[in-house]
Amino acid sequence: MAADRERMSAVDTAWLRMDRPTNLMMIVGVWILDEPLDFARFRQLIAERFLRYTRFRQRPVDDGVGAAWELDHEFDLDSHVRRVALPEPAGKYELEALVSDLAGAKLDPRRPLWQFQLVENYAAGAAVVMRIHHCYADGIALTRVLLSLTDTERDPPPQPEPAAPAAARPWRPRKGGLGAAMGQLPIPGAALVQRALADGADWLGRVAETARHPDHAAELARHALGAGLEMLRVASLPDDPMVRFKGTLGTRKLAAWGEQLPLPEVRTVAHALGCTINDVLMAAAAGALGSYLRELGEDTDGLVLRATVPVNLRDPGESIGLGNEFGLVFLELPVGIRDPLARVRAVSESMAGLKTSYQPALMLGLMATLGVLGEGAQRLAVDLLSSKATLVASNVPGPRTQLYAAGSRISQLMFWVPQSGGIGLGISILSYNGQVQFGLIADRKRVPDPRNIAARFGAEFEQIVLAVLLGPYLQAGS
Repeated sequence: MAADRERMSAVDTAWLRMDRPTNLMMIVGVWILDEPLDFARFRQLIAERFLRYTRFRQRPVDDGVGAAWELDHEFDLDSHVRRVALPEPAGKYELEALVSDLAGAKLDPRRPLWQFQLVENYAAGAAVVMRIHHCYADGIALTRVLLSLTDTERDPPPQPEPAAPAAARPWRPRKGGLGAAMGQLPIPGAALVQRALADGADWLGRVAETARHPDHAAELARHALGAGLEMLRVASLPDDPMVRFKGTLGTRKLAAWGEQLPLPEVRTVAHALGCTINDVLMAAAAGALGSYLRELGEDTDGLVLRATVPVNLRDPGESIGLGNEFGLVFLELPVGIRDPLARVRAVSESMAGLKTSYQPALMLGLMATLGVLGEGAQRLAVDLLSSKATLVASNVPGPRTQLYAAGSRISQLMFWVPQSGGIGLGISILSYNGQVQFGLIADRKRVPDPRNIAARFGAEFEQIVLAVLLGPYLQAGS
């Protein structure tokens, strides 16, 4: 029986225990296909490629002291891969309603916590809705897993059976920085949390052991001071303003998505403004939130809302296994700035302030620590952190080329990350095949009409484009 159980990492344990009826820790994704997808072929695809990861035959078990991965001896693929039909007219609104219902529905804890739903009658093609609990992996790792189910050709030649990928491995500090999510920014002091992340229980003892080595003392002192100051700064952050996005949460989620944006155009605008693609996209998101609040009569002058932004902490050159290996930063979104270029500059400056931040490594270390504490202490910590932000915002770079699933063409990719504690709003950005997709998920009590916000992303980006184009003429006339 011992071989059937595997210890869960402290970080993954923290995500497992973060579930609440009002915020389930599920990552939700959608593939939209512009042609039908054969169910038997899709089921075979999951069996052959997804289940190469042993982890997805395991269920998480929490005994209150620790958590483990336990092999499901009664694993039944039919419980995890299902087919469903939308009501007529089986369009975007009906699919959004299905995604919303699934995002608020718990997965069966007696089984591995993942499920695929094949929607066989979406528009002229099909759609796939996938749900995976966050304790299995973070967004970067799951993106790699899900892309392993796809091909770059409709009917690719047979491939030799690949070796089963590693389910997880001990965390190591990456050599680079915050990666694509934050524009290749360096992580200082990541080594300080390296060993603590492996088990979380003896953080102080490991640091003391490091301190006994003279050649490490100077580096330890420098990073410990920086990490300590960062911890104080995060702890002293005031709570975010009480706009309508914050408040009592319910158990119903609403998902929506906007029209795709051309990635080359976003890249051109970013180059013209001397900032990153992420700066432009987050500025558009901030503009959408601000205009929505103003339409509802809220005063947004000077309003700044914080978003918790996941930051990948893996080395770009190493293979990606499962598990959670990311930190968090608190990004300030200037939703009250109406001028689109001024808003882009403000977002860019906020990002620049995080370039040498200890926040990502610090937050990952905190998650490891929470994973070995009691649920009561974890709940208090999560509530404290969530009070300092209004939303979760995630930007994941996706594949650049056309993909196929079981011979059918994928036209759109989307995902939504869960919100923790008292946060009731999430924004996701994913690039795929030259397009950028905005997604939104919200607590129904906080945002009863998320389509209203999702429809504004494209308009806000066009405002940025217009401001860039008119800039030289406005300057010439001044």
